[in-house]
Amino acid sequence: MSTLRQDPTTRQWVILAPKRADRPHVPVWDARPPLPEYDPSCPFCPDHEDQTPPEVLRVPAEGDWTIRVVPNLYAALGASGPADRAETGWFREAQGVGAHEVVIESRRHDARLDEMTPDEVGGVLRVWRDRYRQLRARPGVRDAVLFKNFGRLAGTSLLHPHSQIVATPVLLPRLQRRLGVATRYFEDTGHCVYDDMVSAERDAGVRIVHDEGPFVAFERFASQDPFETMIVPTLTQSSFGQTDDELLPSLGRTLIKALGAIRGACSDPDFNLIVFSGPANRETEEVFRWHVRILPKLSTPAGFELGSGTSINTVPPEDAALMLREALRTVAS
Repeated sequence: MSTLRQDPTTRQWVILAPKRADRPHVPVWDARPPLPEYDPSCPFCPDHEDQTPPEVLRVPAEGDWTIRVVPNLYAALGASGPADRAETGWFREAQGVGAHEVVIESRRHDARLDEMTPDEVGGVLRVWRDRYRQLRARPGVRDAVLFKNFGRLAGTSLLHPHSQIVATPVLLPRLQRRLGVATRYFEDTGHCVYDDMVSAERDAGVRIVHDEGPFVAFERFASQDPFETMIVPTLTQSSFGQTDDELLPSLGRTLIKALGAIRGACSDPDFNLIVFSGPANRETEEVFRWHVRILPKLSTPAGFELGSGTSINTVPPEDAALMLREALRTVAS
């Protein structure tokens, strides 16, 4: 029987309908072809540095780089100065102030986060955090989204491993909703909804994928999509920018475990990875925790989802977590 579940962090309802997984359909993803270590046509590969805009950051600063950050050649936002708004009657617009950067995560064209060492992933996470801090501190920037698109179905246009950060002059609606729900929950209970959620998931146990201590990866009780995986810190941090250097290896191991489990259990699907982060201030730290969501592209939203704003998930999160844990045991053995 189908059931409805409500996400405590957004107040949105999700329909769990496992029977719909049996309907005739063609898988949305194809087998992933192997990639070469170096692609002479790829602008992100070494010796092609002149094919990107001038770099913002290079790690290390001298010698052969391991990570580069460059402005996106096709930036969504990038103007400097104040984001002045203009109104003409009913219509309002503002200048596209902000930034859009690309983090080139490795020299290797065929590198993958789930195949890197924890130290290597920790280096990528350090760059993510530092660039997030820098962009959020810019005058006129009110929000920033850090994300990774992996595969064609996830929206990537270049196969070389990379991620992106977009800084905006306006507060973005999904973060506003999460902050609003978390604030109301704190006002009602005196607790952080994310802390209570992690505690409840640890007590239940059935949806936990990997518990690193400072970070927990789990399938949400009201997952919107099959195998949607969430990573939440257990520390009092509302902003990703607050993550200390000593925590990055632990976060890296958690991310490697989560991505490796999804790869093993779901036949290496395309995915989106998104870091949801609030501002770093005392009031926000009481109510909100930054977190990571990994969204495998295993289904396509259709008319009901688009028309209602309500997701239909065909894989119960308890079943998904069991399959992900089994995939991790297979890798370990």
